Amino acid sequence: MKSVTIVSEDRVGLLADISYVLGKSNINIEGLSVDVVGKKAIITIEVKDQKKASFILVKCGFMTADLESIIIKASGDVKERITEMLEGESVQVTDFSVLTSDDSEGVYAINVDKPRKASRILNTLILGQPSWD
Repeated sequence: MKSVTIVSEDRVGLLADISYVLGKSNINIEGLSVDVVGKKAIITIEVKDQKKASFILVKCGFMTADLESIIIKASGDVKERITEMLEGESVQVTDFSVLTSDDSEGVYAINVDKPRKASRILNTLILGQPSWD
């Protein structure tokens, strides 16, 4: 299973619209998570055909994150700390984008040269509830 992350203004009916568009294209949502930061909804869906789902969503006007990005949610401004930590583990950060943020937390898209290693490092830290402050 692969994931597609959608970034949109939070509104009533957003999930229904996404489900309708994908269902009409015979794409089944296998898993789903939603976070709201500020006024933005960050929706991550698990699908079998990531490229087709992303193509359909973009065609219907939804903004999706780069399919190769690692998406994380963390408190505070963590760009410099995450970049230093990954590079200290020999993982080169090639792009770091803020998808949305407010005063207390943000959602970030990170592209790296070793995505599996970076995901493992970031998951370990996030699940261990690191202090980013």
